[in-house]
Amino acid sequence: MLLPISLLALTLSSIPIALATPTPIYRRSNCTNPTVRKEWRTLSRSEQINYVEAVNCLATKQSRIGLTTPLYDDFPYIHNQLNNEIHSVASFLPWHRYFVHVYEAALKECGYKGSATYWDWTLDSLSPSTSSIWDATAGFGGNGSPNVTEPGEYSPRNCVADGPFKNLRPSYITDSYEPHCLSRTWNNGTSEPGRMLGEYYSPEIVAEGQALGNYSEYRYKLEGTPHGAIHSSIGGDMVPSTSPNDPIFFLHHTQIDRLWYLWQQQDPEKRNYEYSGIRTQDQFDGVTPPEASLEDWLPMRGVAADLQVKDLMTTESDLMCYTY
Repeated sequence: MLLPISLLALTLSSIPIALATPTPIYRRSNCTNPTVRKEWRTLSRSEQINYVEAVNCLATKQSRIGLTTPLYDDFPYIHNQLNNEIHSVASFLPWHRYFVHVYEAALKECGYKGSATYWDWTLDSLSPSTSSIWDATAGFGGNGSPNVTEPGEYSPRNCVADGPFKNLRPSYITDSYEPHCLSRTWNNGTSEPGRMLGEYYSPEIVAEGQALGNYSEYRYKLEGTPHGAIHSSIGGDMVPSTSPNDPIFFLHHTQIDRLWYLWQQQDPEKRNYEYSGIRTQDQFDGVTPPEASLEDWLPMRGVAADLQVKDLMTTESDLMCYTY
């Protein structure tokens, strides 16, 4: 998520439209039977249980990047370390596409038999707080409880007290080693859950974004409006750049990837290679950031191999081999 930039400031800032001329890279893929990623609520109960068990399993595995904390913590740790390199820049979409893929592979090593699953929050935008995604049995647990708290930096941290992840103990909050309960603080921009900013990820708002005609404007709209609103409205662990602390992060970003995939499928011959915008964050100091390129590298800090953007532009590749 773009932090500490507010959702409003993000929406009002100027759109970077520096163009990197796409160079088509035609490769023959052996992906003839791609996996179809599904919405969480369409999974069978046994598939949901399998997924939850694999997520909790990550907290029992050794770090891949030399941390003393579990593999589960590698993901928020790396996301935080790369925060300024992967947000408000062209690589936001391909980097997170790869990140979800790496997480999916880790789940499979923990016995998960399915593929990454998404939360289509457009279905819940009128009343997000009552969505079954928060169900304690068939979902991810609910809001943090004001009756189950831990000390936080500025105020008590409301702990998720029900559901399959109530016992998770993420290790990091931004740059600090700070083991804590999984926290959520639902809000609509004030202290109350309300509609949880659902007006920013309604079907109508998403359709406006899906109708945009070039990658730079599309990425900006998708990242700055529905993506940012979900992080902000869930609050708690979803706010700082260690937001992968919350397992819902990966369903959220699989939905973001799904929308990008659907946008690409409107004109795949063009959009599977269309990539433009700024490579590094705009510092608003009068210096124009460098243009992005399909040849740019996507760092993974040791949890997986670094790849180039061009390797992540289509989902039906030998590497990933999936559709929606």
